[in-house]
Amino acid sequence: MKRLILLTLILSQLIPATARQKDSGLPYLTKSFNGTSIMNVKAETSGGSLTVTGSSEKEAKVEVYVRTNGNNRNISDEEIKKLLSENYDIDIAVSGDELRAIASSKGNINWKKSLSISFRIFVPSKISSKLHTSVGSIRLSDLSGNHDFSTSGGSLHIEGLSGMLSGKTSGGSIYVANSKGTVDLKTSGGSIEAVKCNGTIDLSTSGGSLKLEQLQGNIKARTSGGSISGNSISGELFSHTSGGSIRLEQLACSLDASTSAGGVTASFTTPGKFVKINVSAGSATLALPKNKGFNLDLNGGRINAGTLNNFNGIVEKDKIKGSLNGGGTDVYVRTSAGSVSIDWR
Repeated sequence: MKRLILLTLILSQLIPATARQKDSGLPYLTKSFNGTSIMNVKAETSGGSLTVTGSSEKEAKVEVYVRTNGNNRNISDEEIKKLLSENYDIDIAVSGDELRAIASSKGNINWKKSLSISFRIFVPSKISSKLHTSVGSIRLSDLSGNHDFSTSGGSLHIEGLSGMLSGKTSGGSIYVANSKGTVDLKTSGGSIEAVKCNGTIDLSTSGGSLKLEQLQGNIKARTSGGSISGNSISGELFSHTSGGSIRLEQLACSLDASTSAGGVTASFTTPGKFVKINVSAGSATLALPKNKGFNLDLNGGRINAGTLNNFNGIVEKDKIKGSLNGGGTDVYVRTSAGSVSIDWR
């Protein structure tokens, strides 16, 4: 009975805002709460997007956006109200320390009668969240805490987060920036871009490319079908692709890179403890500082390493093994048929 009263109250408030949103993009409904006790956010919808934004304000706010699908974009306010009442349950409330915003269908709905219900949630920045949508995108910004979020068909956009982040999308792209902590992001079919992040970072895509910019920490970047590019990375980087090339610049890290179908190019300013490269069907090209010490173990179709001064070891056409400048960073490179080239800078 309480849920029926709640839904009736919501629907009664939707009507005055409906016409306004058609013209100006205003929400159908806005509900405000005292945010001082809110520590968690739970949001779910089956056909719309979810946005959670943190701020220094003590008030929490939920905005509801309702749009028609298909060719029914010009249906009347009364028809929208009827569709909501007949086909959806909407629950927006605070219980204990949890703010929830949930839109769920009552059963199988004819697509001509389906609605897209989205939530924009504004909360104090120190909260955790659990979010899910079946179709739409998810956006998170300016939050600290633990965040678990997933969408079956939309993109993920994360900016200014700290804590433990776990996000999945089955078909969309991922963008993450200015975030730190434990970051675990996966997509089955889209690309991933990570910019200015710090911590333990695990990025995985089954079919897209990876772009890495200004990352620091322990980083894993994997794709089954795309290329990997990176710039200004420090710490440790593990990168693997089954179907593309790897191109990395301005590295101040240890590196483990492998590709089954492309080449690897890696340029270092300050190599870490190890550089390990495996290439099945392409070449490997490294740029290394000439005054640093290395333990070289290179093997490929042909080795192009220039003049090796202060080197102790074996130099052959397809193999180099020994210490340079007294030894230091371990450099292990293997190519099945391609060349191995070293540019000393």
